[in-house]
Amino acid sequence: MTDNAKNTQAADPAIRQASDALILVLGATGKTGRRVVARLRDQGHAVRAASRSGESRFDWYDRASWAPALEGATALYLVGPPEPGPIADFVHQAAAAGVRRFVVLSGRGVEVFGDSFEPSMAEAERVVREAGVDWTVIRPNNFSQNFDEDIFAAPLREGRLALPVGDVPEPFVDAEDIADVAAALLTEEGHTGRVYELSGPRALTFAEAVAELADAWGRPMRFEHITADEYVTELTAAKVPAEPARALANVLTWLTDGYNATPVSGVRDVLGREPRDFTEYAKTTPEGTARR
Repeated sequence: MTDNAKNTQAADPAIRQASDALILVLGATGKTGRRVVARLRDQGHAVRAASRSGESRFDWYDRASWAPALEGATALYLVGPPEPGPIADFVHQAAAAGVRRFVVLSGRGVEVFGDSFEPSMAEAERVVREAGVDWTVIRPNNFSQNFDEDIFAAPLREGRLALPVGDVPEPFVDAEDIADVAAALLTEEGHTGRVYELSGPRALTFAEAVAELADAWGRPMRFEHITADEYVTELTAAKVPAEPARALANVLTWLTDGYNATPVSGVRDVLGREPRDFTEYAKTTPEGTARR
């Protein structure tokens, strides 16, 4: 670095803050984590991208990996493990290591279904609230990207998505918006002790969402409602273990109560803009982009 560059860095508080503060992002290869890493780096922040297979190794079930990941970090994007067991010890170790700001990825409705369906989310919320740290929780709806990057992708590309969700609408939220919100919460003041529910701007049934994707991708695809037992049978036939198959069926069935069906204002509250619409998401997936 030249002397002029050093002087510029010293004179600019934003640059100095970005270079001094290290943000640890867990789940850094996941749907939200990799996007959070990209946002923060684009803004000039120092980021440690941590996961089992990422730049910096972190494994919830290998405690020897915790200290190297936490070293020097002052803020943390917390994506919990499948099971809640390690969360309390990790949060306490992180706080002792100097992490003062925690942004926790949870899920909309966790205060209702909590330990029944997503115990690690409920535990992460509980632990950070009691840890004496600066915490913020985000609770998103179902991700739009579930249709092309995750659990719904393979059956959808085969032409049929069958789920036990009925015709209750869901305001799917774009992972790009979640990442923008998380990056803001990790770097801005004024969000301590807040819980932000995040959704898209409008609610669609799963059948309507599949129809929009079929139009954007230019291929025949359909949605079919099935029972929870039928869904578990289909998952286990596809080599999904019985216990997680049943847990997923329970979460999806819970959506039929309509608790998460109404759009909420969290994206706008944090970012000052409207969330991205599902139609825009559909058109900008790899399949949608290839067709344009």
